Amino acid sequence: MLENNIEKVLILDFGSQYAQLIARRVRENNVYSEIVAHTVTTEQIKKLNPKGIILSGGPASVYSKNAPRCDEEIVKLGIPILGICYGMQLGCMMLGAKVIATTTREYGRTLCIISGENRFLESLPQEITVWMSHGDIVAELPAEFESLAHTQSCPYAIVKHKEMNFYGVQFHPEVTHTPNGYQMIRNFLYKICNCSGNWKMDSFIEKSVNDITKQVGDGRVVCGLSGGVDSAVTAALINKAIGNHLSCIFVDNGLLRNFEAEEVIKTFEENFSIDLHVVSAQERFLGKLKGVFDPEKKRKIIGHEFIEIFKYEAQKLSNVKFLAQGTLYPDVIESIPAHGGPTVTIKSHHNVGGLPEELGFELVEPLRLLFKDEVRQIGEELGLPKELVGRHPFPGPGLAIRIIGEITEQRLEVLRNADKIVIEEIRKAGLYDKIAQCFAVLLPLSTVGVMGDERSYENVIAVRAVETTDFMTADWYRIPGEILGNISHRIINEVKGVNRVVYDISTKPPSTIEWE
Repeated sequence: MLENNIEKVLILDFGSQYAQLIARRVRENNVYSEIVAHTVTTEQIKKLNPKGIILSGGPASVYSKNAPRCDEEIVKLGIPILGICYGMQLGCMMLGAKVIATTTREYGRTLCIISGENRFLESLPQEITVWMSHGDIVAELPAEFESLAHTQSCPYAIVKHKEMNFYGVQFHPEVTHTPNGYQMIRNFLYKICNCSGNWKMDSFIEKSVNDITKQVGDGRVVCGLSGGVDSAVTAALINKAIGNHLSCIFVDNGLLRNFEAEEVIKTFEENFSIDLHVVSAQERFLGKLKGVFDPEKKRKIIGHEFIEIFKYEAQKLSNVKFLAQGTLYPDVIESIPAHGGPTVTIKSHHNVGGLPEELGFELVEPLRLLFKDEVRQIGEELGLPKELVGRHPFPGPGLAIRIIGEITEQRLEVLRNADKIVIEEIRKAGLYDKIAQCFAVLLPLSTVGVMGDERSYENVIAVRAVETTDFMTADWYRIPGEILGNISHRIINEVKGVNRVVYDISTKPPSTIEWE
């Protein structure tokens, strides 16, 4: 949590997988946001001094016995509150409204008719399309409420309390399927909460440099480099703060893409004046992963080995007390139920849930509060090379979670060659910077094929490409058929051991971007 001179909006999490998306939408408006558990107390909120509060959606029914609730005193603090879906129903119920199960549920795009005037609705047309996902509705409102909009099945789609500065929307303004949702959130922040928008990357850099200097003192920091933007920005930010008190360790774990180790070393030697140590540990990692099929075990093993290597290498340095990591806010959110909230764990990240309990170092995580696109902005501000800042994300566990099943040298070689072709073809087509993330996955099955008039029984490669701004939700990218054909043709003809290529057309949610 940032100090009180930075404007902030708190998102109380009631179990919605969209809670992080709400936080992202707030930040897009230059207002800092953070997700907190719905169990946060009124006194804690007073100390945090937020400009506004947003109550997230959630899967429960507010009238159920074990439904998550927040302190009812929160709505009486005078702080502007926006309730979304479940959050609207809960806020309304705490203020005297009646919530019931509806016989006509609403899911998907719905026409919403605005029937009232308010600063919350400025710059919105009278008819808007909204994204609904609910089976309960506010059925009765006390006289203290004002109805601002309705749909065919929902009489109170947008409501406002006349005295308590509480607003509620039954739909989800945070998703792109509600085209006017961004404006609605912006109105809440600037017209209702009176935010000025002081969440800027240059001010974040200044604060981070001061925080790192204060935390580290005269100690030494060791930072693990992966070649990706997160670790690169982490290293650059810490280097700006403490200079030659930073040592970077690049571990070649044998799970990297073709020529990746060489590119990482070249990039950092040419662009940074940093103490860089390169460790070749391919056999060690592959040995530990032998016979392991479960993706969570893979992540934990890889995370543990990284830490052990860091410890060993750090012993060669003097006064090392800190370990730097490029942990991002989505890593934190997806790895643990949101700060004690009811959100389910999606997966462990190697630099969050995979860490052993006894580190031996104090963590330095300057990017822990940031989303991916904010990290890219930081990288640009710090003057990192464009090709590094714009690089597609590559997971910490590397190709281990893009090979479904056991990791072997042979399977790694197949995937490396296939992935190289995928990237080459989308670059050739001018699509690399338009796609948020694109990669190949080796599936744990073989299929029958015909190659050279003979029967083959070989591997299947899946190609995954997504478009997203926040990596919390994502849609599959519509790569033109001709380009997909080129990718398939080259992989099947050039990669020994593959006779079939498929294209992943699933969204996040319900799927994740990575396959494991």
